[in-house]
Amino acid sequence: MGVEAQPQKLSCLITIDTEGDNLWSGSKTTTTKNAQYLPRFQILCERYGLKPTYLTNYEMALSPVFQEFGKDLIHRQAGEIGMHLHAWNNPPLSPLTSDDMKFHPYLIEYPLDVVREKITVMTDLLEETFEVKMVSHRAGRWSFNEIYAQILIEKGYHVDCSVTPFVSWKTHVGDPSQAGGTDYSQFQTEAYHIDPQNIARTGKSPLLEIPMTVAPLQNKAVYWMNKKLKKNTLLQKGMNRISPPVWFRPKKGNLMETIALIQQSLRQKKKYVQFMLHSSELMPGGSPTFPQNDDIEKLYDDLETMFGVLQERFIGMTLNEFYQNHLNSLENGIHQ
Repeated sequence: MGVEAQPQKLSCLITIDTEGDNLWSGSKTTTTKNAQYLPRFQILCERYGLKPTYLTNYEMALSPVFQEFGKDLIHRQAGEIGMHLHAWNNPPLSPLTSDDMKFHPYLIEYPLDVVREKITVMTDLLEETFEVKMVSHRAGRWSFNEIYAQILIEKGYHVDCSVTPFVSWKTHVGDPSQAGGTDYSQFQTEAYHIDPQNIARTGKSPLLEIPMTVAPLQNKAVYWMNKKLKKNTLLQKGMNRISPPVWFRPKKGNLMETIALIQQSLRQKKKYVQFMLHSSELMPGGSPTFPQNDDIEKLYDDLETMFGVLQERFIGMTLNEFYQNHLNSLENGIHQ
Protein backbone atom coordinates (compact mmCIF):
# COMPACT_ATOMS: atom_id res chain seq x y z
CA MET A 1 0.00 0.00 0.00
CA GLY A 2 1.54 3.33 -1.09
CA VAL A 3 2.17 6.24 1.26
CA GLU A 4 -0.24 9.09 0.61
CA ALA A 5 1.59 12.21 -0.61
CA GLN A 6 1.49 15.12 1.79
CA PRO A 7 0.21 18.42 0.36
CA GLN A 8 3.02 20.85 -0.37
CA LYS A 9 3.33 23.72 2.07
CA LEU A 10 3.18 27.22 0.60
CA SER A 11 4.91 30.34 1.94
CA CYS A 12 3.17 32.74 4.29
CA LEU A 13 4.69 36.22 4.36
CA ILE A 14 3.70 38.52 7.23
CA THR A 15 4.50 42.15 6.39
CA ILE A 16 4.02 45.01 8.82
CA ASP A 17 4.22 48.64 7.71
CA THR A 18 6.08 49.83 10.80
CA GLU A 19 5.32 53.52 11.20
CA GLY A 20 4.08 56.22 13.55
CA ASP A 21 0.80 56.38 15.44
CA ASN A 22 -2.44 57.13 13.56
CA LEU A 23 -0.94 58.82 10.50
CA TRP A 24 -4.50 59.09 9.16
CA SER A 25 -5.29 61.81 11.74
CA GLY A 26 -3.49 64.64 9.93
CA SER A 27 -1.56 65.57 13.08
CA LYS A 28 1.48 67.82 12.66
CA THR A 29 3.44 65.71 15.15
CA THR A 30 4.29 62.01 14.89
CA THR A 31 4.54 59.70 17.90
CA THR A 32 5.69 56.08 18.05
CA LYS A 33 3.87 54.63 21.06
CA ASN A 34 2.74 51.66 18.96
CA ALA A 35 6.27 50.20 19.19
CA GLN A 36 5.34 49.07 22.71
CA TYR A 37 2.54 46.88 21.29
CA LEU A 38 4.64 44.90 18.81
CA PRO A 39 5.94 42.18 21.20
CA ARG A 40 2.41 40.77 21.68
CA PHE A 41 2.00 40.40 17.92
CA GLN A 42 5.48 38.90 17.55
CA ILE A 43 4.80 36.31 20.26
CA LEU A 44 1.58 35.31 18.49
CA CYS A 45 3.39 34.94 15.16
CA GLU A 46 6.14 32.82 16.68
CA ARG A 47 3.55 30.54 18.28
CA TYR A 48 2.24 29.76 14.79
CA GLY A 49 5.66 29.48 13.14
CA LEU A 50 5.36 32.82 11.31
CA LYS A 51 8.28 35.22 10.75
CA PRO A 52 7.20 38.82 10.20
CA THR A 53 9.04 41.39 8.11
CA TYR A 54 8.79 44.82 9.75
CA LEU A 55 9.05 47.38 6.92
CA THR A 56 10.29 50.34 8.92
CA ASN A 57 10.03 54.07 8.28
CA TYR A 58 12.00 57.03 9.59
CA GLU A 59 10.32 57.82 12.91
CA MET A 60 10.19 54.16 13.94
CA ALA A 61 13.87 53.67 13.07
CA LEU A 62 14.61 56.44 15.62
CA SER A 63 12.41 54.91 18.35
CA PRO A 64 14.55 53.38 21.16
CA VAL A 65 11.72 50.96 21.95
CA PHE A 66 11.56 49.72 18.37
CA GLN A 67 15.34 49.61 18.08
CA GLU A 68 15.53 47.24 21.05
CA PHE A 69 12.70 45.12 19.65
CA GLY A 70 14.25 44.97 16.17
CA LYS A 71 17.74 44.08 17.37
CA ASP A 72 16.36 41.23 19.48
CA LEU A 73 14.29 40.02 16.51
CA ILE A 74 17.37 39.92 14.28
CA HIS A 75 19.52 38.27 16.96
CA ARG A 76 16.97 35.46 17.37
CA GLN A 77 16.36 35.19 13.59
CA ALA A 78 12.65 35.49 14.37
CA GLY A 79 11.90 38.04 11.65
CA GLU A 80 13.35 40.69 9.39
CA ILE A 81 13.71 44.47 9.31
CA GLY A 82 13.05 46.07 5.93
CA MET A 83 12.62 49.60 4.61
CA HIS A 84 9.42 51.65 4.27
CA LEU A 85 9.67 55.28 3.19
CA HIS A 86 7.25 58.13 3.85
CA ALA A 87 8.59 60.95 1.71
CA TRP A 88 6.97 63.83 3.59
CA ASN A 89 8.97 63.41 6.82
CA ASN A 90 12.03 61.45 5.64
CA PRO A 91 15.20 63.58 5.38
CA PRO A 92 16.39 65.42 3.49
CA LEU A 93 13.29 67.54 3.98
CA SER A 94 12.43 69.32 0.76
CA PRO A 95 8.87 70.70 0.87
CA LEU A 96 6.88 69.72 -2.22
CA THR A 97 3.46 71.16 -1.35
CA SER A 98 2.09 73.95 0.80
CA ASP A 99 1.71 71.42 3.65
CA ASP A 100 3.43 68.06 3.18
CA MET A 101 2.20 66.78 6.57
CA LYS A 102 -1.34 67.33 5.34
CA PHE A 103 -1.04 66.07 1.75
CA HIS A 104 1.47 63.22 2.30
CA PRO A 105 3.03 63.46 -1.18
CA TYR A 106 4.34 60.29 -2.81
CA LEU A 107 8.09 59.78 -3.12
CA ILE A 108 7.63 59.30 -6.89
CA GLU A 109 6.39 62.91 -7.10
CA TYR A 110 9.72 64.42 -5.94
CA PRO A 111 12.64 65.37 -8.21
CA LEU A 112 15.06 62.54 -8.99
CA ASP A 113 17.92 63.87 -6.83
CA VAL A 114 15.60 64.15 -3.81
CA VAL A 115 14.22 60.64 -4.38
CA ARG A 116 17.75 59.24 -4.44
CA GLU A 117 18.82 61.14 -1.31
CA LYS A 118 15.77 60.06 0.69
CA ILE A 119 16.30 56.39 -0.21
CA THR A 120 19.99 56.69 0.67
CA VAL A 121 19.32 58.33 4.04
CA MET A 122 16.68 55.78 5.00
CA THR A 123 18.76 52.80 3.91
CA ASP A 124 21.86 54.04 5.73
CA LEU A 125 19.91 54.79 8.91
CA LEU A 126 18.40 51.29 9.07
CA GLU A 127 21.65 49.54 8.24
CA GLU A 128 23.63 51.50 10.84
CA THR A 129 20.93 51.06 13.49
CA PHE A 130 20.31 47.33 13.05
CA GLU A 131 23.74 46.35 11.65
CA VAL A 132 22.25 44.30 8.79
CA LYS A 133 21.98 44.89 5.05
CA MET A 134 18.58 46.21 3.98
CA VAL A 135 17.18 43.97 1.25
CA SER A 136 13.36 44.28 1.50
CA HIS A 137 11.20 47.30 0.80
CA ARG A 138 7.66 48.64 0.46
CA ALA A 139 6.85 52.09 -0.88
CA GLY A 140 4.99 54.54 1.32
CA ARG A 141 1.33 54.81 0.31
CA TRP A 142 1.92 51.94 -2.14
CA SER A 143 3.21 54.12 -4.99
CA PHE A 144 6.18 52.87 -6.99
CA ASN A 145 7.71 53.48 -10.41
CA GLU A 146 10.67 52.65 -12.65
CA ILE A 147 13.03 55.28 -11.22
CA TYR A 148 12.30 54.10 -7.69
CA ALA A 149 12.96 50.48 -8.73
CA GLN A 150 16.26 51.39 -10.41
CA ILE A 151 17.54 53.13 -7.27
CA LEU A 152 16.57 50.16 -5.08
CA ILE A 153 18.54 47.90 -7.42
CA GLU A 154 21.56 50.23 -7.16
CA LYS A 155 21.30 50.06 -3.36
CA GLY A 156 21.32 46.26 -3.38
CA TYR A 157 17.69 45.56 -2.47
CA HIS A 158 16.40 42.07 -3.29
CA VAL A 159 12.65 42.48 -2.75
CA ASP A 160 9.91 45.01 -3.31
CA CYS A 161 6.33 44.37 -2.18
CA SER A 162 4.58 47.59 -3.22
CA VAL A 163 2.35 46.15 -5.98
CA THR A 164 -1.35 45.74 -5.12
CA PRO A 165 -2.94 43.79 -8.00
CA PHE A 166 -6.42 44.86 -9.19
CA VAL A 167 -6.02 48.19 -7.32
CA SER A 168 -5.38 51.68 -8.69
CA TRP A 169 -4.19 54.52 -6.43
CA LYS A 170 -4.73 57.18 -9.11
CA THR A 171 -7.62 58.80 -7.25
CA HIS A 172 -5.59 58.93 -4.01
CA VAL A 173 -3.97 62.34 -4.16
CA GLY A 174 -0.48 63.15 -2.92
CA ASP A 175 0.78 66.44 -4.31
CA PRO A 176 -2.49 68.07 -5.48
CA SER A 177 -0.75 69.38 -8.61
CA GLN A 178 0.26 65.86 -9.75
CA ALA A 179 -1.46 62.72 -11.02
CA GLY A 180 -2.01 60.61 -7.88
CA GLY A 181 -0.63 57.18 -7.04
CA THR A 182 0.28 54.13 -9.13
CA ASP A 183 -2.28 52.14 -11.09
CA TYR A 184 -1.67 48.40 -10.45
CA SER A 185 -4.97 47.20 -11.92
CA GLN A 186 -3.25 45.28 -14.75
CA PHE A 187 -0.17 44.09 -12.84
CA GLN A 188 0.84 40.48 -12.21
CA THR A 189 -0.36 38.62 -9.12
CA GLU A 190 2.60 36.24 -8.64
CA ALA A 191 6.22 37.05 -7.77
CA TYR A 192 8.37 38.17 -10.70
CA HIS A 193 11.73 39.81 -11.35
CA ILE A 194 11.08 43.41 -12.33
CA ASP A 195 11.96 44.94 -15.68
CA PRO A 196 13.47 48.28 -14.53
CA GLN A 197 12.12 49.91 -17.71
CA ASN A 198 8.55 48.75 -16.99
CA ILE A 199 7.75 47.57 -13.46
CA ALA A 200 4.58 45.79 -14.63
CA ARG A 201 6.65 43.46 -16.78
CA THR A 202 8.91 40.50 -16.00
CA GLY A 203 12.58 41.28 -16.61
CA LYS A 204 16.08 40.14 -15.70
CA SER A 205 16.85 42.49 -12.82
CA PRO A 206 17.83 41.11 -9.39
CA LEU A 207 14.81 42.87 -7.81
CA LEU A 208 11.99 40.43 -7.07
CA GLU A 209 8.50 41.94 -6.91
CA ILE A 210 6.26 40.09 -4.45
CA PRO A 211 2.76 41.51 -5.03
CA MET A 212 0.34 41.76 -2.12
CA THR A 213 -2.27 39.03 -1.90
CA VAL A 214 -5.20 40.96 -3.33
CA ALA A 215 -7.82 39.29 -5.53
CA PRO A 216 -11.54 39.09 -6.27
CA LEU A 217 -13.12 36.11 -4.53
CA GLN A 218 -14.40 33.54 -7.01
CA ASN A 219 -17.13 31.00 -6.37
CA LYS A 220 -16.49 27.47 -7.63
CA ALA A 221 -18.26 28.06 -10.96
CA VAL A 222 -16.15 31.14 -11.73
CA TYR A 223 -13.00 29.31 -10.61
CA TRP A 224 -13.53 26.37 -12.98
CA MET A 225 -14.53 28.63 -15.88
CA ASN A 226 -11.35 30.65 -15.32
CA LYS A 227 -9.28 27.46 -15.46
CA LYS A 228 -10.66 26.73 -18.93
CA LEU A 229 -10.09 30.25 -20.27
CA LYS A 230 -6.83 31.34 -21.84
CA LYS A 231 -4.83 33.55 -19.52
CA ASN A 232 -5.06 37.34 -19.94
CA THR A 233 -8.02 37.25 -22.29
CA LEU A 234 -10.54 40.08 -22.00
CA LEU A 235 -13.19 37.58 -20.88
CA GLN A 236 -10.98 36.26 -18.10
CA LYS A 237 -10.07 39.78 -16.97
CA GLY A 238 -13.74 40.68 -16.94
CA MET A 239 -14.60 37.64 -14.85
CA ASN A 240 -11.87 38.52 -12.36
CA ARG A 241 -13.65 41.80 -11.76
CA ILE A 242 -17.09 40.32 -11.03
CA SER A 243 -16.44 40.89 -7.34
CA PRO A 244 -14.32 43.62 -5.71
CA PRO A 245 -10.77 42.66 -4.71
CA VAL A 246 -10.20 41.31 -1.21
CA TRP A 247 -6.94 41.99 0.64
CA PHE A 248 -5.15 39.60 2.97
CA ARG A 249 -5.29 42.10 5.80
CA PRO A 250 -7.62 42.16 8.80
CA LYS A 251 -10.33 44.76 9.18
CA LYS A 252 -13.51 44.77 11.22
CA GLY A 253 -15.86 42.03 10.09
CA ASN A 254 -13.73 40.59 7.26
CA LEU A 255 -12.49 37.36 8.89
CA MET A 256 -14.51 35.05 6.63
CA GLU A 257 -13.37 36.97 3.53
CA THR A 258 -9.71 36.59 4.47
CA ILE A 259 -10.13 32.86 5.15
CA ALA A 260 -11.88 32.49 1.78
CA LEU A 261 -8.94 34.30 0.15
CA ILE A 262 -6.47 31.89 1.81
CA GLN A 263 -8.50 28.90 0.59
CA GLN A 264 -8.74 30.36 -2.91
CA SER A 265 -4.96 30.85 -2.98
CA LEU A 266 -4.55 27.16 -2.14
CA ARG A 267 -6.98 26.09 -4.90
CA GLN A 268 -5.15 28.26 -7.39
CA LYS A 269 -1.80 26.77 -6.28
CA LYS A 270 -0.28 30.15 -5.47
CA LYS A 271 3.31 30.04 -4.23
CA TYR A 272 2.62 32.31 -1.29
CA VAL A 273 0.13 34.49 0.53
CA GLN A 274 1.20 37.91 1.80
CA PHE A 275 -0.50 39.42 4.86
CA MET A 276 -0.15 43.08 5.79
CA LEU A 277 -1.05 45.34 8.67
CA HIS A 278 0.21 48.68 9.99
CA SER A 279 2.07 48.54 13.29
CA SER A 280 -0.19 51.30 14.61
CA GLU A 281 -3.24 49.08 14.02
CA LEU A 282 -2.02 46.86 16.86
CA MET A 283 -2.49 49.69 19.38
CA PRO A 284 -5.86 50.98 20.66
CA GLY A 285 -6.39 54.40 19.09
CA GLY A 286 -3.42 53.93 16.78
CA SER A 287 -5.64 53.85 13.70
CA PRO A 288 -9.24 54.45 12.62
CA THR A 289 -9.54 50.69 12.02
CA PHE A 290 -9.22 49.51 15.62
CA PRO A 291 -9.85 52.54 17.86
CA GLN A 292 -10.79 50.84 21.15
CA ASN A 293 -9.36 48.12 23.41
CA ASP A 294 -12.27 45.85 22.49
CA ASP A 295 -11.42 46.28 18.82
CA ILE A 296 -7.84 45.16 19.46
CA GLU A 297 -9.01 42.10 21.40
CA LYS A 298 -11.36 41.17 18.53
CA LEU A 299 -8.47 41.67 16.10
CA TYR A 300 -6.35 39.21 18.08
CA ASP A 301 -9.23 36.71 18.17
CA ASP A 302 -9.43 36.96 14.38
CA LEU A 303 -5.65 36.63 14.03
CA GLU A 304 -5.70 33.45 16.12
CA THR A 305 -8.36 31.98 13.81
CA MET A 306 -6.59 33.15 10.64
CA PHE A 307 -3.16 31.92 11.70
CA GLY A 308 -4.68 28.62 12.77
CA VAL A 309 -6.02 28.14 9.23
CA LEU A 310 -2.57 28.94 7.84
CA GLN A 311 -0.68 26.61 10.17
CA GLU A 312 -1.41 23.32 8.41
CA ARG A 313 -0.71 24.34 4.81
CA PHE A 314 1.75 27.24 4.98
CA ILE A 315 5.30 27.77 6.20
CA GLY A 316 6.31 31.14 7.64
CA MET A 317 9.10 33.06 5.88
CA THR A 318 10.49 36.57 5.90
CA LEU A 319 10.62 38.38 2.57
CA ASN A 320 14.34 37.71 2.18
CA GLU A 321 13.91 34.05 3.05
CA PHE A 322 11.27 33.80 0.32
CA TYR A 323 13.67 35.50 -2.08
CA GLN A 324 16.47 33.05 -1.25
CA ASN A 325 14.07 30.12 -1.60
CA HIS A 326 12.93 31.50 -4.95
CA LEU A 327 16.53 31.72 -6.20
CA ASN A 328 17.21 28.15 -5.05
CA SER A 329 14.14 26.95 -6.93
CA LEU A 330 15.30 28.68 -10.11
CA GLU A 331 18.77 27.12 -9.80
CA ASN A 332 17.32 23.65 -9.21
CA GLY A 333 15.03 24.11 -12.19
CA ILE A 334 17.97 25.05 -14.43
CA HIS A 335 19.97 21.96 -13.43
CA GLN A 336 17.13 19.47 -13.70
